[in-house]
Amino acid sequence: MPPADIRLSTPADIVTIHRVWRAAVDATHGFVAAADIAFYEHLLTTLYLPHKPQWLALSPTGEVQGFIGLEGPKIEALFVHPEWHRHGVGRRLITHAVALNGRLIVDVNAQNPGAVEFYAALGFMEIGHSPVDQAGKPYPLIHMARV
Repeated sequence: MPPADIRLSTPADIVTIHRVWRAAVDATHGFVAAADIAFYEHLLTTLYLPHKPQWLALSPTGEVQGFIGLEGPKIEALFVHPEWHRHGVGRRLITHAVALNGRLIVDVNAQNPGAVEFYAALGFMEIGHSPVDQAGKPYPLIHMARV
């Protein structure tokens, strides 16, 4: 059973998750072209969130601080609202994912050194690289694993 401050999303949470995603992307993904952000945002809101429940990290007042999307051991998404950066929210979500799956893998934008450092600090190691992201866009990825 998840901790009281982490719960699985419902369809009613999609708008809130989208807001968290957008705020986090605006704060941390300045390297992504505006047209590509619109492309990913469309995928997120039409194909991903309606079909893939996310684990939500909640504040003591029930505010959604961030979310993690998992497909087995693969972290598909991990975003924390900028107001909650450096407050342990990402660590809580990773700890929850480890409890669910043990081993974890993730693809991290190489142009986001803060994310690379975050995962490395939590025991993830580089296991490979890709010159483009999953959509074939020019955003190199670092493949990382925590075993």
